[in-house]
Amino acid sequence: MRHAYSVETVRAAEKALMARLPDGALMQRAAAGLAVACGDLLRRNGRVYGSRVLLLVGSGDNGGDTLYAGARLARRGAGVRALLTSPDKVHRAALAALLAAGGQVLDTPGGLGPVDLVVDGITGIGGRGGLRPEAAELVRAVTRGHAPVLAVDLPSGVEADTGQVLGAAVRADATVTFGTYKPGLLIDPAAEHAGALRLVDIGLTAQLPARPDLEALQYADVAALLPEPDAESDKYRRGVVGIAAGSERYPGAAVLAVAGALHGGAGAVRYAGPGADAVIARFPETLVHPGPPSKAGRVQAWVVGPGLGDSPAAAGAVADVLAADVPVLVDADGLRLMDEGAVRSRTAATILTPHAGEAAALLGVPREEVEAGRLAAVRELAARYRATVLLKGSTTLVAEAEDSPVRVNPTGTSWLATAGSGDVLSGLTGSLLAAGLAPRDAASVGAYLHGLAARRASDGAPVSAQDVAGALPAAWRDVRA
Repeated sequence: MRHAYSVETVRAAEKALMARLPDGALMQRAAAGLAVACGDLLRRNGRVYGSRVLLLVGSGDNGGDTLYAGARLARRGAGVRALLTSPDKVHRAALAALLAAGGQVLDTPGGLGPVDLVVDGITGIGGRGGLRPEAAELVRAVTRGHAPVLAVDLPSGVEADTGQVLGAAVRADATVTFGTYKPGLLIDPAAEHAGALRLVDIGLTAQLPARPDLEALQYADVAALLPEPDAESDKYRRGVVGIAAGSERYPGAAVLAVAGALHGGAGAVRYAGPGADAVIARFPETLVHPGPPSKAGRVQAWVVGPGLGDSPAAAGAVADVLAADVPVLVDADGLRLMDEGAVRSRTAATILTPHAGEAAALLGVPREEVEAGRLAAVRELAARYRATVLLKGSTTLVAEAEDSPVRVNPTGTSWLATAGSGDVLSGLTGSLLAAGLAPRDAASVGAYLHGLAARRASDGAPVSAQDVAGALPAAWRDVRA
């Protein structure tokens, strides 16, 4: 599991740790890890000795980490030069170390010449509001070539706590972060600026609280949560999921939601709605009923909404499902048709799965506001509707109404931006709910497998929602391997 903590929490942990260490020891730990990462990048395209490294150095500890790391590289034979964005506020001891090791300080980027690595140490986790104009111009000037850019702790200009990018910011090929991940490294749009992530252990873990602000599941975490039938299992014990989806206009939504449920491990799928003929033609094992959902038979969870349209029958299906005393997932048209009071008053679990546009409509704000502040949006939705919310997008986030860490999905891919992929995700997550997973786990595992299946199906080529559904069993095998 990857854990991320807020700036305030990280600062407090660093302060507690520094009180137990000799003066400057924590910065030296960070600089040592940063220098190793720089060396690894340089060796990919040659070697450390004789390489040309440019440091972009700001004020404070972030600049100090960068300068001390530069001194270590210079002692290994690299040609290290530094551009100081705030010369009067530079870390004096670190600058002296760089100069003593043979490094140089440049006044301007003019006549810089070829560079093998740019190290971004302009602002640290305390930076706010994007880069200042002069710093932004400096970044543009020195990153016009093809040298990789490595960010120190996080790319300068991004918001560490929220993942927002409120102005000019560095786009790094890799980021070395210290002690723990910061939310902005895992949440878009800031995460798009971070590149490959590398965590350097500086001894901070023991000082951090047990509950992080954000967490991201990894293979082992997902494998531990996946339901697995035992010798006594039958189709009903494995979980029966109900699907209320599709319409005469959108029968494919019903087919795709059922596909996600069947490939997601459901013991059986009950379908209720007008798309029964299309569903049976594709999946004859499905148990179908013309509706309403409450008459379709016993289920352990319901999925409602994909392709329902806006007819009175569609609204009735949503209300019928929300009245059930089993976990319910609401998606697509169901989000528009549901009654907020009915959702808030449910005693069984509810999962809402909006994309940014649907989330904006539910919150009554512009879509751009949701896309720029995804973490705040998913938390507000979870609190307002007293539900688990899976906010789809370039970074899929899962939040609960309770005070628990928000989960971020690390397997997302742009190939999922295709019609019907959300219907597959709904069916898949519903099957995990029916199998007994807690709502937060079902949503997190569903998003993880969904992204993994898309990556496996595409392999860099366009895919359809059917391709994603078909690749789900392979994604299960990948996680269990």
